[in-house]
Amino acid sequence: MNVFVIGIGLIGGSLAKDIKSAFDNVTVYGIESNEANLAEALSLGIIDKKATYQDLQLADMVIVSIPVDVMVTELPVILNAVHEDCVVLDVGSTKSMICKVLENHPKRRNFLACHPIAGTEFSGPSAAINNLFKDKTNIICEVELTAFKLQERALKVFQAIGMRIRYMNPVAHDKHIAYVSHLSHISSFMLGKTVIEKEKNERDIFDMAGSGFESTVRLAKSSPAMWTPIFKQNKENVVETLEEYIQNLTAFKELLLKDDYEGIYNEMNNTNKIKGILKRNTVKQEIE
Repeated sequence: MNVFVIGIGLIGGSLAKDIKSAFDNVTVYGIESNEANLAEALSLGIIDKKATYQDLQLADMVIVSIPVDVMVTELPVILNAVHEDCVVLDVGSTKSMICKVLENHPKRRNFLACHPIAGTEFSGPSAAINNLFKDKTNIICEVELTAFKLQERALKVFQAIGMRIRYMNPVAHDKHIAYVSHLSHISSFMLGKTVIEKEKNERDIFDMAGSGFESTVRLAKSSPAMWTPIFKQNKENVVETLEEYIQNLTAFKELLLKDDYEGIYNEMNNTNKIKGILKRNTVKQEIE
């Protein structure tokens, strides 16, 4: 199996590593706009060979792991270049615009719209790690538009690297992911911004930062080049989640101003229910 990875960062690189571990007869080709990243991926053994779009006729599978704004222009070009028995899948954090752009493409049957819910705050080839996707959920959208034998090839790979599969339409995906992922990143970036601005006057503020702060702002280390296009493509849903989040923050501030500490306790106690929700989901994943 010839697997081409376009964009060899955290997700693309980790997929390459896991696929190479799971299959004996696989050659991973890397395509990158950043020549330094391509050389690093080769030296780290993430890919076996460098490649260009001219080599895509050799591909049995193409994994496109580039910023979502670039995807909407590059995916049609990539589909034009592959042969009829090649599956092309993306790993973008938004799905509606990507699916819309490709809906009338002559090779739409060769495309599988995916979003593996996995990652870290790091980027680049050196961020790629083994087993990143084990027991993680992979959202697949509009699976019925992909040729069945190509679905099977992709699903065989996903199963081999330990991923769980969920099917969802692109609109629902973008709405739900705005809450559980996109809002989380905005919160992290803005908390980091708030503390950095305060630190200008209070130099010892980071000496007091514990694990709670570190875990909350972890996502603020994520790549702005990747996340800005995500927010742009999912603007409507992101604005809606922000409005609800800001309302909750404002309500919490009002409780403080009114010295309503019973109300504050109740707000936090009610939110503690999330522990049970997350625990049930973890158990469900282990059973599945």
